[in-house]
Amino acid sequence: MQWLPQGWIPKAIAVDIDGTLTDSNKEIYLEAIEALRRLEAAGIPIILATGNVRAITYGLWRFIGATGPMVCENGGVVWHPDWDEPIVRADGSRARKAGQMLEDKLGIDSRGITTNAWRESEWCLFPDENLEDVAELISKSEFSDLSVVKTGFAIHLMEPHLSKGEGLSIALEKMNLDPSEILAIGDAPNDISMFKLVGHSVAVGGCFEELAAVSKVISPHPHGETFPPLVDAILGETNDK
Repeated sequence: MQWLPQGWIPKAIAVDIDGTLTDSNKEIYLEAIEALRRLEAAGIPIILATGNVRAITYGLWRFIGATGPMVCENGGVVWHPDWDEPIVRADGSRARKAGQMLEDKLGIDSRGITTNAWRESEWCLFPDENLEDVAELISKSEFSDLSVVKTGFAIHLMEPHLSKGEGLSIALEKMNLDPSEILAIGDAPNDISMFKLVGHSVAVGGCFEELAAVSKVISPHPHGETFPPLVDAILGETNDK
């Protein structure tokens, strides 16, 4: 399996969480965590890049032992504990109002998923809501500029300038790294902007077709099972240098 371009070693790795570091039951795949720790021990920092909120991302970041910044809420919040404060790139107020509009028009539950309680820049509906109905109504409303992105865990309503790619760009500027030096790993459409930004990308097995279409490599292993052999390849390249 050719995981990486010949002779290429990433300077950092941007990793999605849900659907990527998890197993088929959407639970953390422990061998993936062990693999990420091996990368950190080799001096390759982990950047968690997720649609999840900062509080949950920080908990996982700390327990992994990651050292890179966190890109949360699809690029809406970029943060590292060493910084004075997080970079919050939208206040989420219009996304919340759009959710309320959808409740009024479609009868959906605008309270959305549990983590909305901590969300700072966007708003998330339950993933089983009808995506076509939601997207169509948003497109015909005063919120037509908002992005509507479905993952396996939520339907995200967010300002058009928010994306994992934009958030990752900010994180990389803080690290003095060029996007061409980065490997991104993910599973869902909200990872597309990140994959288009970086030098190399790996979509885990079981990923969305939209992401597979832009990925440099598609893993033969499902979800978190991608990480042990991928990290073996990365560290093998490192040891050859």
